[in-house]
Amino acid sequence: MGSKLTHLEGALSKARYPADELANLDQADGRPLLARYDLEEAARTLSVASLAARRTGGVWRWAELLPVRDREHIVSLGEGGTPLLAQPRLGRALGVPHLSTKVEGLNPTGSFKARGMSAAVSRNMELGANSFIAPSAGNAAGALAAYGAAAGAEVTVVVPADAPPASRHEALAMGARLVLVEGLISDCGRVASTLAERLGAFDMSTLKEPYRVEGKKTMGLELAEQRGWRLPDVIVYPTGGGTGLVGMWKAFAELEALGLIGPERPRMVAAQAEGCAPIVRAHEAGKRFAEPCKNARTRAAGIRVPSAVGDFLILEVLRGSGGTAVAVDERSISEMQLFAGHLGAGYVSPESAAALAAVPELRERGELDPDEEVVVFDCGIGQKYPPPPGLPDPPAVDPADYDPDLLAEQLGLRGRGGRASYNARAGVWQSGRMRWS
Repeated sequence: MGSKLTHLEGALSKARYPADELANLDQADGRPLLARYDLEEAARTLSVASLAARRTGGVWRWAELLPVRDREHIVSLGEGGTPLLAQPRLGRALGVPHLSTKVEGLNPTGSFKARGMSAAVSRNMELGANSFIAPSAGNAAGALAAYGAAAGAEVTVVVPADAPPASRHEALAMGARLVLVEGLISDCGRVASTLAERLGAFDMSTLKEPYRVEGKKTMGLELAEQRGWRLPDVIVYPTGGGTGLVGMWKAFAELEALGLIGPERPRMVAAQAEGCAPIVRAHEAGKRFAEPCKNARTRAAGIRVPSAVGDFLILEVLRGSGGTAVAVDERSISEMQLFAGHLGAGYVSPESAAALAAVPELRERGELDPDEEVVVFDCGIGQKYPPPPGLPDPPAVDPADYDPDLLAEQLGLRGRGGRASYNARAGVWQSGRMRWS
């Protein structure tokens, strides 16, 4: 059991490059590079039976399809192996009873970024890097800081000044150098690029090196295994840089080549915020590349990405799968955080809420049937973000002097502490202006 990595390939140019040296973008066109494997050789040891015997290891159970050659270089904090949870209450409320969420907030750093950073730090350390830098909207900064610390590497992260405080604190607590930029993640990327050479740091920006996507693709590998090697009808994914969307599509192709799944594919849906929706606009216009979004704004920091270097790969996935892209407004994101929480999906991040809010939009557009099996990627925990607006103020009492009857009455009037409720007369669930049967 070991990596079957053979070479790197230009995602657009198709030029071939050696895999055993540090690499960022394609020298031919400045586009992403993708790792390629000897899948015939991988099939000799990667099978349904062999995977069943690998009861532990998370992401690294899939070693043949990951880039690290020597397992001694693996930097792991227990990432991967996240549950696929049925969401019957939320699904019924949204009109799709067969709804499930892949709960990525259970990764070590509270988001799916842990997968990509585990693979990228491991492989690039194996190739000789010992200092890393990356721009981030928040979660990637914490993940790189964590895996860099575990590897004994220097880490510098560059984030917007208004990034969620928890992510900034997380990076600092794990010894990373933190730079705050008055701007968006695109501005952070330019700062990180100029700093990289001066600091002697390897640039780990999204899709500007070939191995974060390899860690992210394990979401697709796990999803297939968890569903008995049968993919869902639809996958909804909160999309900023799009690494996970691109990675899962790559994973499905590799699994088919291994004979573990057939040619059927889910319709892939990119969920974005109305205030930053370059992929939605490009998809609607039928363009191959997306125009950068001007004045990008959304409280879902992880999808506030004005321009993605892998935009053409994301759009290829959407069109190749017969999928689509959906933009949801800010109020829907905030209300869905409360709605999902009330109906048992947990305290999801704003990005996850955006993906969940895309579901009723798809139903309304006639692009999602009620009997279809839908998986929404819950990419991270809500605890790492400022709380959604609209949370009620709890009553405060003096334990030595309070009226229990009055307190009970107050709690009864407040209901269960939020705005999502079932209107029996109308036969709908509602949260604020959102109403679903």
